[in-house]
Amino acid sequence: MQPFALNYARPAVDLEATAPYVYDTGLQLNVLFDGRVAARDFALLRELATTTSTAGSKTHFDD
Repeated sequence: MQPFALNYARPAVDLEATAPYVYDTGLQLNVLFDGRVAARDFALLRELATTTSTAGSKTHFDD
């Protein structure tokens, strides 16, 4: 018997977008390419709503 949800499940769509920031392991923050902290760029936050990193930690204010 197949679970009901599998009749309606769809694979996730891969978006072809790149984030305008990278994770800095020394600071443990996402930073913009010019070195500024991404979480302090309010225009970026308004556009993206978040600066989630791939660090795996959810304890930083920019995650």
